[in-house]
Amino acid sequence: MNRQLSFSQREYAGKKRVTRKEAFLAVMEEVVPWKELVGRLEGHYPKGERGRPPVGLERMLRLLVVQNSFGLSDVGLEDAVYEMQCVRNFAGVDLSVEDAPDATTVLKFRRWLEEHKLSAVIFEEVKASLGRKGLYMKQGTIVDATIIAAPSSTKNAEGKRDPEMKQTKKGNRWHFGMKAHIGVDAHSGMVHTVKGTAANEADISQAAELLHGEEVSVFGDAGYTGMEKREEVSAKSPRAKCHIAAKPSRIKKMAAGALRQAHETYERAKAGVRALVEHPFQIVKRRFGYAKVRYRGLRKNIAKLEILFALANLVKANRWIMSAVPA
Repeated sequence: MNRQLSFSQREYAGKKRVTRKEAFLAVMEEVVPWKELVGRLEGHYPKGERGRPPVGLERMLRLLVVQNSFGLSDVGLEDAVYEMQCVRNFAGVDLSVEDAPDATTVLKFRRWLEEHKLSAVIFEEVKASLGRKGLYMKQGTIVDATIIAAPSSTKNAEGKRDPEMKQTKKGNRWHFGMKAHIGVDAHSGMVHTVKGTAANEADISQAAELLHGEEVSVFGDAGYTGMEKREEVSAKSPRAKCHIAAKPSRIKKMAAGALRQAHETYERAKAGVRALVEHPFQIVKRRFGYAKVRYRGLRKNIAKLEILFALANLVKANRWIMSAVPA
């Protein structure tokens, strides 16, 4: 028996323009491996033997996608469910027969993911799904890191800054926060590894952790100078040849002529490959709005980054697949 549409549902169904949020959620509906994610996580999910029955796992995963894609707080997500029909449709919420999951439920779900380290499982399952589509070639990896700012003010209840966040100098400016380190497939630009540290950790300290071990080539900026000499790198990926950007001062010191021109051509070629690593950062920091940490402590923010880069991979995968379809 078909349930009668509510007034808001009927009005929504009759509108003619598709908004950007609706278009994005339609893409997520298609590219997120819902069945596989539920299968990986349901063994840990509360069964609800006592007290109020838990909200369905897939619904909570859908709300997690909405929250991270649109940069919403827990309360903001609850409001979005009540305010936006496209979010209700995506999450499968019908306000005529049930209430939306509240902010506390969302908070508990996020803490459940953190407690069982399931954000990493989500990232790995998305990566496996994309791997089955042939989007990881594994012959080359690009390594890079970006700073995620943290509040530097001490005007809070504790009267101090987050002790797990640190400051570092980049160029002539000081930054306080953490670093997101990623390893990216040099063919597709998909992120295959995510690590998080305090901002004062040198990029090269995480170089070996960003490799999967099957690389033939590794690309990085000047922050990874000397990477090929590190024992942990050669042990992790023994076949890899490192193509690290030369420091600009080194090129400037060279005399004008054919040798300098050859070096400049080589540097431009390496830079063209490294440009792929900026795309996931752009999606996470600009499209998803995660230019500043949302929580105190590294663990919570690393879990957040794993979810965000999983979603960034899905955004890139959709572009990749669509670009491969003949017009």
